[in-house]
Amino acid sequence: MLATTQNWWWPYVMIAVAGWIATDMWRWIGVFASGKMSETSQIFIWVRAVATALIAGIIARLILFPSGELAETPMWLRILAAAWGAFSYKVAREHLMVGIVSAEVVLISGWFILL
Repeated sequence: MLATTQNWWWPYVMIAVAGWIATDMWRWIGVFASGKMSETSQIFIWVRAVATALIAGIIARLILFPSGELAETPMWLRILAAAWGAFSYKVAREHLMVGIVSAEVVLISGWFILL
């Protein structure tokens, strides 16, 4: 009993270390490799395409199959907010924060109106 009460912190240390190594290792490899890589190289174009596809998949999943509080909003509101965010992004000369904030404003204000 004494051994388990003294080592309660060990799983948290392992989670932190494993999480740090799993994410930061790839970031550092990317930092070192990107200095020697051309932006027009085939590998760089492929990595950018995969990253874009992952983000698009996450956004589509959030819109089509949300969880938590987002699931309480109607799908048409989620689609409208995403479309408005994309439109605002293009109108603002591809300024990312404008697109994100405008989509959030549409989603949150629409949700409050429907309550």
